[in-house]
Amino acid sequence: VQLVESGGGLVQAGGSLRLSCAASGRMFSNNGMGWFRQAPGKEREFVASIGWKSSTYYADSVKGRFTISREIMGNAMYLQMNSLKPEDTGVYYCAAARGSQTTSRLSEYQYWGHGTKVTVSS
Repeated sequence: VQLVESGGGLVQAGGSLRLSCAASGRMFSNNGMGWFRQAPGKEREFVASIGWKSSTYYADSVKGRFTISREIMGNAMYLQMNSLKPEDTGVYYCAAARGSQTTSRLSEYQYWGHGTKVTVSS
């Protein structure tokens, strides 16, 4: 099983990026999936989650700016990030949950990607 993130990069504050997560090795269409991020020197934190029926859940810090989505029958997930702020800087990880619903708990995610770096300059 492999999760591979892409789409990270350097962007100015106020800009946008779209992250992608491609899964292989098994189907995750019945699993919840999520995005987390880790800033330098900080713990990994929840960003957004999407359930198997595309219900969504966001961290307060990104609500209204980020949009999580997934392919209904595919194995891909996306994170559209708008109005980026310097505090959004970090390595962004995609993950697949054990269950089918949205969740913000790291312990409920079984598979993780290696991350893609996002840097937002002020």
